Amino acid sequence: MYGTAVAFPGGTVTFLFTDIEGSTGLLQRLGDDYTTVVADHRRLLREVFQRSDGREVDTQGDAFFYSFVRARDAVRAAVDGQRALADHSWPQGAEVRVRMGLHTGEPTVGDEGYVGLDVVRAARICSAGHGGQILLSETTRALVGNQLPEGVSVRDLGSQRLKDIQHEHVYELALDEEHTEFPPLKAEKAGRDDLAERFERQISDYVEQQLERAFSGPADKPPPTSKLARLAGVGLTILFVLAAGIVGIIFLVKLVL
Repeated sequence: MYGTAVAFPGGTVTFLFTDIEGSTGLLQRLGDDYTTVVADHRRLLREVFQRSDGREVDTQGDAFFYSFVRARDAVRAAVDGQRALADHSWPQGAEVRVRMGLHTGEPTVGDEGYVGLDVVRAARICSAGHGGQILLSETTRALVGNQLPEGVSVRDLGSQRLKDIQHEHVYELALDEEHTEFPPLKAEKAGRDDLAERFERQISDYVEQQLERAFSGPADKPPPTSKLARLAGVGLTILFVLAAGIVGIIFLVKLVL
């Protein structure tokens, strides 16, 4: 549910989601001082975002949802917001790390705010990041082009599988003063690839077991009468195992599909 009933810009807009990383841990560590953290965090980001013509769509706890008419304004707001948070003195010397995600689309504007998959995409991009990180969708990256804030570069993080989203090419805005190497994004592995890999291992194990049995043979089986007969028997067994493996692969692929 959106916070206030106001008119939001339609057409092409850029969404910016933010959220404090590890807020539960901060609450446990800081106690009553965490209230000050949330209040300062809201004040700092509101000042920066509104200065870049951002429109506050919603806020819940330690998370913000803003919209911007221009992608480069949203990018500037995110960068200025991270810098404002980094320069602030937090209670008890705490380190407050906020992740941010941006995506540009043409959502539907309903009575209570924005509706559509573009909202979901922006939120998922944010949640895939880490504290202090700014992530962009491919659409936002294309619209921004080379119009980046001073001291900011772009890193290509490649195609990512995000929750509720099949694929999204994600980029990171790197601040020169941060020098931070973030862990891999919190993205989902492709379930289809995992299944295929597991089936391949199972088939490989099965073929190896059959080959071992073919070459070892039962202990009480008398040996063939000649070397030629032994070679012929092994050859037929290998052909049988390979044929069985192919049938097994076809069967497992049908199960996956």
